[in-house]
Amino acid sequence: MSELALSPTEEAIRLAGGPTELSRQIGISPQAISQWDLVPAKRVLVVENITGISRYALRPDIYGPAPSLHSQEMAA
Repeated sequence: MSELALSPTEEAIRLAGGPTELSRQIGISPQAISQWDLVPAKRVLVVENITGISRYALRPDIYGPAPSLHSQEMAA
């Protein structure tokens, strides 16, 4: 029996130490975090900073796919 993979939002909450710890770090209620299907747009960058999960994984609908290493090198 295989485990279901966590969504990026669920993984972010887990990495932060659970909804209570993430809520403490962000300054909102754990109940608000428990209602997230997706990290709200206004919270993406702070969650990225806390957990290390990229904005591209958290909200590809807003940020699109992660830039490739090649495109980052071209921009430099």
